[in-house]
Parts: sequence; C-alpha cells; structure tokens
Amino acid sequence: MNESKMRLVGQTALITGANSGIGYAVAMNMAKEGANIIINYVTDEEAAFAAVASAKLLGNGNVIAIKADVSKEDQVQAMFAEAIRTYGTIDILVNNAGLQRDSPFADMTLAQWQFVIDINLTGQFLCSREAVREFIRRGEVPYSKAIGKIICMSSVHEIIPWAGHANYAASKGGIMLLMKTMAQELGPQKIRINSIGPGAIKTPINTSAWDTPEAEAKLLKLIPLKRVGEPNDIGDVAVFLASEEADYIHGTTIYVDGGMTLFPEFATGG
Repeated sequence: MNESKMRLVGQTALITGANSGIGYAVAMNMAKEGANIIINYVTDEEAAFAAVASAKLLGNGNVIAIKADVSKEDQVQAMFAEAIRTYGTIDILVNNAGLQRDSPFADMTLAQWQFVIDINLTGQFLCSREAVREFIRRGEVPYSKAIGKIICMSSVHEIIPWAGHANYAASKGGIMLLMKTMAQELGPQKIRINSIGPGAIKTPINTSAWDTPEAEAKLLKLIPLKRVGEPNDIGDVAVFLASEEADYIHGTTIYVDGGMTLFPEFATGG
C-alpha cells in the first residue's frame, strides 16, 4: 500500500464483496485515503465486521458493513438506501463482488452458468444503476470534477478466453462492454466509469493456483514479471481511478496483470 495522499476525503465509497480478497484491499486503501466506507458482504459476517474494524483504524472511522446479495434487486436497493441514510450520498462504487463455478463446457449446468452471470454481471448492472440514479439525483459536488465514479472489477479474461470457465469469461466479457456502454452514455453527465482487469492475484478465489511451489511455478509461466499479484496491487489502482488524478481516464480497462495479456507463451516464437 502506498503512502496516503488523502485523495478521497469527504467522499463515500461502496465496495461490493469487500470482506476478503481484492475488495478488502480496495476498502482498506480507500479508507486510508480518507473516504467513508461501506463494506458489502453476503457471507461470513465475522470477516465483514473484522474488515470494518480494520478500516476504522486506517481511516476516519466512518465505516459500516451492509449485507446484500448483489444479484437481487431488492437487496441492492435496500443497501443503497441504507448507505445514503448513513452518509447522505454515494460518490464511488467499486463493483467487486464476483465468483467462479468452473466446469468443462459440455458438463456445465444451467445453474452453474446462471449463478456466475447473476453475481458477476447482473450484480454490476444493478449496483451501477442505483449508483447512477444517486449521482444524478445529487448532482455536482465541490470535491470532485465528476458527479460520481464507478469502478468495475473485470479480469484479464474479458479478452483472454479461458477453457473450463465459460461462464466466468462470458461474465467478464460482458462487464467490459457494460462498462464501455455506460461510459459512453453517462460521460456527458460527468459520471466517470472504468474497469480494472486483474490477472493472477493471491485471493481465496484462486488459492489452488498459487499455494504450492509447483502450482506457482506453473502459473508464473503466464506472467512476464514472474510474480503473482497481491490484492494491494489492485487496491492502489482503484484509489487512483477514484481520485482526481485520474479525472481524464474514462471508459477504459487498466490491466493489472504482470503482463499476462502479453501472451508470454509466444515470447520465443510460439
């Protein structure tokens, strides 16, 4: 985590799926930058309350946790209503909640497909829609050129196909065009929208890919920088995108992947 510049003072950030992994790192980094924090979670209430305690120590003390399933419209709307009652408004939405349910394509069930699409893609639509409605209702603010900022957590798999993970890759490809379409439509209203595309990051969702020397060695073949990313690598970029330093960045994905999108298997001619 970089030294705080207090770039988000006076702003309120809602981070979905923030009680572990990348979402947790984003929440901690944004708290350290002075933001009020809403930690969304759907399971593991104990971890959510621990995250609240940690964020309070790092930041201004204004941190709450709200349980909500981002794939359920009524729960998302209730979450935003509670957040706005608590802090008056929302300035930053980080659409981080996501999961995998992997399967060979021929064996993938409709339930596996639908569950991943519902959380990863529909969840981002529902949360973004509520955030946009609040940004437009509230209008301009003195502490930001944009009236609101949305960061969509995508993946390198918005552009890299991934056999055995059709539902996940499809959800991330959908996020890419959802983000770009929102950015095209809402930019004139001073709503700034971007994505982050993590590569291999050490989180609970992919522990088996890096938690043994053999697994990590195999994974590093796909990463030119030859290290697996840490959640703070994403947290730092999220803070930047939410800050005034990134005010002219709009409608793009920043890949934070150690070079995975360079297709390193072709480095010696394929």
